[in-house]
Amino acid sequence: MTQTEIIKSRGNKLMNDLSYECSGKFENFCRMSSADFDYLLNLIGPSISKQDTHLRKSIPARERLAVTLRFLASGDSYQSLSFLFKMSPQVISLIIIEVCEALKTKLSDQVKTPTTSSEWKKIADVYEKKWNFPNCIGALDGKHVVILSPIHSGSDYINYKGTFSIVLMVLCDADYNITYANIGSQGRISDGGVFRNCALSKKLKNRTLNLPTPIC
Repeated sequence: MTQTEIIKSRGNKLMNDLSYECSGKFENFCRMSSADFDYLLNLIGPSISKQDTHLRKSIPARERLAVTLRFLASGDSYQSLSFLFKMSPQVISLIIIEVCEALKTKLSDQVKTPTTSSEWKKIADVYEKKWNFPNCIGALDGKHVVILSPIHSGSDYINYKGTFSIVLMVLCDADYNITYANIGSQGRISDGGVFRNCALSKKLKNRTLNLPTPIC
């Protein structure tokens, strides 16, 4: 069967089949539980849904979200995702941009950095109670997000692994909730360099984070 025939035979039941799995395959595939997936779907579904036409049926919002999450989780090529989801690579490229924009718009207020001493203190208390780690206000780390080489970028985005990337740096509380995020630094910059130039570091140096007094 050719790729065109595969795409024409869409009717993809992949996500429905995974939803009934009890072996954790859904979580592995989308990197989230089916409940979280449904939450996101209800949140952005109206924004990414398309109307059917007399020529063809539109791709359901569920599949649009699924292919985007799979791309973000695995970094698979559009060609590979094309065979998996029975969509053309060109359509997938458009879907991913649209869904990411919808997620950004709807979830932009979900990542909130504490602004008061009491809010930081609550995070530190949970770290000490849950992980026996006192005076900790967050776990910070960076991740390289692989990208295609930007035009005329030279070696700016080449990381230590030899691939092109931008850096996602996040701060998490004791329950893995993100309290600060910074994304977009060139892949050649180290984690230390990314942190040194981010807003969180500058506020830390300026003593404007309103951190609580450490407990001895």
